[in-house]
Amino acid sequence: MDSTQPQRPTTDAALFWERHYRARRAWDTHVNPLLAETAAPLRPGTALDLGCGAGGDTVWLARRGWRVTAVDISTTAVERVRRRARELGLEDRVTTEQHDLAGSFPAGEFDLVSAQYFHTPFPLARVRVLRAAVRALRPGGLLLLVDHGSTAPWSWNQDPGAHHPTPREVAADLDLDPEGWSVLRADTPSRLATGPEGETATVVDNVLLVQRAVGTVTR
Repeated sequence: MDSTQPQRPTTDAALFWERHYRARRAWDTHVNPLLAETAAPLRPGTALDLGCGAGGDTVWLARRGWRVTAVDISTTAVERVRRRARELGLEDRVTTEQHDLAGSFPAGEFDLVSAQYFHTPFPLARVRVLRAAVRALRPGGLLLLVDHGSTAPWSWNQDPGAHHPTPREVAADLDLDPEGWSVLRADTPSRLATGPEGETATVVDNVLLVQRAVGTVTR
């Protein structure tokens, strides 16, 4: 489907991520393993890929029958994901939208919202965005949030004093009504990761999986 641009980002954040993706010589189009682990047993439905980047998660979901809305602040990322979907014959299952989530959020309701490594060096009301994400879930829908729990050698953030909020801290910030949402997973697994130039390192992921209860109304 054609890309929609409800608000073309022109902020410093947009420029940073545009330069970041334009400079990448190799694009990792593999699915993030924790998304694959979570979504593999699910019945395909509608999914929202927040910060889709290179589009590996979007393509993986679309190939398995999901209808995916892929969102990123970067023009280059959005255009490359759309082109990749077209090359694979998946354009009828993939919609791309360019959003600066500091100012806009994609419309619609979803069975799965995936936010993989949803970090930025710029000011962002992240909790507000994630609350919008849980409100966008259909009854029974899942929010999968995977954060950095450690600093990889290739990370743009090499601050030795950086704090990586635990999944329980993030869940507490979301302040979800337990009658409307359940925390299904909150843990910190480690894995061997591969960087953009093929380098490897053991990293920690902070994983939070939230499910909206059936029958809840949030709007």
